[in-house]
Amino acid sequence: MTATRRTILLTGASGVVGNALLQHLGHHKVVCLVHNNAPEGATEHVRGDLTAPGLGLDPQDRHRLAAEVDTIIHCAAVTDFTAGADATRDLNVVGTERVLEFATESGAITHYVSTAFVARTDLTRSDVGEGMADPSDYLETKRAAEHVVATAGLPTTIIRPSIVIGDSTTGAITKFQGLHTLIRAVLKNTLPLVPLQPDAHIDFVPQDVLATAITSLVDSGTSFGEYWITAGQNALTTSTMIELCVEVGSRLGLEAQPPRLVNTDMVDRLIRPVFINPLPRAVRRRFDDMIAMTALFANASYFPSTLGDVPGCAPLSTDLLADAFTRGVEHLMRAQRLGQFAEEAA
Repeated sequence: MTATRRTILLTGASGVVGNALLQHLGHHKVVCLVHNNAPEGATEHVRGDLTAPGLGLDPQDRHRLAAEVDTIIHCAAVTDFTAGADATRDLNVVGTERVLEFATESGAITHYVSTAFVARTDLTRSDVGEGMADPSDYLETKRAAEHVVATAGLPTTIIRPSIVIGDSTTGAITKFQGLHTLIRAVLKNTLPLVPLQPDAHIDFVPQDVLATAITSLVDSGTSFGEYWITAGQNALTTSTMIELCVEVGSRLGLEAQPPRLVNTDMVDRLIRPVFINPLPRAVRRRFDDMIAMTALFANASYFPSTLGDVPGCAPLSTDLLADAFTRGVEHLMRAQRLGQFAEEAA
């Protein structure tokens, strides 16, 4: 059955999720709301500002779009944990309010892309030390934005992906994420320890899987519900991911040594005061940033997963996740000229 062709207003088109969506929504008319330059692959775009009244659109553009748009996919968000509370709230909460104002005017269905990490309410650290990364600002604003969406009285869905990695087949991704930083550190032997248990589950979803799920919700005309696009109980463990990093690195010319896995209590009681505090400030800051990030996974329960409830989608298997992760490591090494790829570039 052919999906009804829709006119979609897409925010955040230059981000990882938005860019992946552009590759899946070709059977619809997609108008990208951009602040600066249009992303590659965008066939139509309008300039605006998510935090401004009327989305900062030229009145003529706004009137035209309100008459044409029947679907909104709202991906734009501040995801940088160092951005600060004010900038994060402006885009993540105020921007969502502005989008819903436009949805009221246009009568469009709104698909709001949130994060599965809204479920991790008790795992952010109140003390980030000398680090600059504070996940609490991001998570608080995503929870607030979800409340705005849920209470708007409009046709809306809330989509909660876990960490988004590259394409499951090629590993390619528009912009490397925090997880890639850790992978590179393992490959380069610059990460002697990771404050996680070996059996801690690191939930991620390939970008094409997420884009397929969102596209399916659009195609089916779904206008309500909450969707957890996650690996759930099949998420890979810390030890499995490190083993895969080491295996890929070795196969492609890097002899990586697996870092030691320790619990956070040991970090606070022994490792930081004895080994970290004497180091230069820049090193201490990077260490505290890592602690703030990994706290979201330490002692965490599984995310819910409702990927199988999305029309045409199925739960992610451990084998598929392991293959996708492997492709991501290979892509990272190729893009950053690590191992044998450094020799090929020389």
